[in-house]
Amino acid sequence: MTMGEKPTYYDVRSEFWRRHFENSMEYDEYLAGSDPKMARRWLDQAERTPGLTEGQRERLSGYDRKLNVLMYGGIWCGDCARTGPMLKKIADACGEQVTLNVIEREASAELQDELRILGALRVPVVVFLSEDWWEVGREGDRTLSVYRAKAAREISRSFTAGILSPRALVAEMSDWVDVFERIQIMLRLAPPLRRRYGD
Repeated sequence: MTMGEKPTYYDVRSEFWRRHFENSMEYDEYLAGSDPKMARRWLDQAERTPGLTEGQRERLSGYDRKLNVLMYGGIWCGDCARTGPMLKKIADACGEQVTLNVIEREASAELQDELRILGALRVPVVVFLSEDWWEVGREGDRTLSVYRAKAAREISRSFTAGILSPRALVAEMSDWVDVFERIQIMLRLAPPLRRRYGD
C-alpha cells in the first residue's frame, strides 16, 4: 500500500468505540453499582421478560465471532429497564463470545453527540462492535413493535395492549433476536474476519 492509500476494510472510529466500551460496565456490574431503587425496576422487569423459544436459541447459537454490545442508557429510564433484561437474555443465549456492557448517557458528551436520534438524547441505543471495535450496527431507541404500540396509543394507528403486555414483550424480544441474529451473520460472513480465521 502506498502512502495515502486506505485499506479496503477499516473503521476510523474504532478507537472511539474501544475507549467508550472500556469506560462502560458489564451488565450485572452496572446494576450492582446503580441506585438500588432504580436497579430494582430492571430486576423486576427481568422477571417479566419472556424467555427465548427453542427456535430463537438455535438462531442465536453456533457463531464464534467476538461481539461487543454497548448499551447506552440510563438506570432511570423505563425503556432501558424493559430493554436491558431482554438484551441480557439474548446475549447470554449467544454464548461467551458476546459481551454486553452498559454506559450511562451522562458518561460522555462526545458519545451523546454521536448517538443522538432526531436531534435528541434518546435512550436506549445499542451499538454492536466487532473484535476490532468496528461498528457493525446500532439500534434504538425503540424497536418497531414498540413504536407500533406507541403509534396505536398516541395517533390512533389501531389497537394495542400496551408495551408491557405479555404479547408486546414477546414481540419486542423477537425484534431484538432478529437484530442479534443479523449482526452475528454479518460478522460470520465479513471477509476480513474470514481471512483471519481461515473459514
